[in-house]
Amino acid sequence: VTLLLADLEGSTRLWESQPDEMAAAIARLNTVVTEVVARHSGVRPLEQGEGDSFVAAFAKASDAVACALALQQADLDPIRLRIGAHTGEITLRDDANYAGPTINRAARLRDLAHGGQTVLSGATEAMVLDRLPDGAWLTDLGSHALRDLPRPERVVQLNHPDLRAEFPPLRLAAPARRSRLPVQLTSFVGRADQVTAVGELLAHNRL
Repeated sequence: VTLLLADLEGSTRLWESQPDEMAAAIARLNTVVTEVVARHSGVRPLEQGEGDSFVAAFAKASDAVACALALQQADLDPIRLRIGAHTGEITLRDDANYAGPTINRAARLRDLAHGGQTVLSGATEAMVLDRLPDGAWLTDLGSHALRDLPRPERVVQLNHPDLRAEFPPLRLAAPARRSRLPVQLTSFVGRADQVTAVGELLAHNRL
């Protein structure tokens, strides 16, 4: 099964700054997601995740990728979706929700992305290389360690002429420290003079 996990970039900030627009946008998003997932032969389990995230499952990886592309092409302003897709064996937590390594890896992939960006795992890439939507292509973003997961993952980006192509670097977690020294609690160790100078500048100047 291929799982597609998505959430909204900056949803907390948008709810705080544009509550009326966000209420309308979320209603529109729910309608679009229901229609697009069904059109690509996917299913949505009961709401699973945090905040404004959602999950969809597909028997064919190519359907999941086509669905992701359609979601990114939809007019959802001011919402921008971060989407991750991964293919693997699934475990049912109950009759309507997933658990286990596949959904965990899909969630970690999604967490790497920026708003408007769709990333796929190496497993999904291998299944869709010859079955991409018309005009779509994949960009290799390298292999990366995913938070709390033991095996690095090959990450590729889904591209299309209708979509933004350039994004900041993936949201990678800081590498684990491998040393017998205690973890530094601040990045300002040894910068006392610089901290003092910045404090004086701020005290006498506008930010």
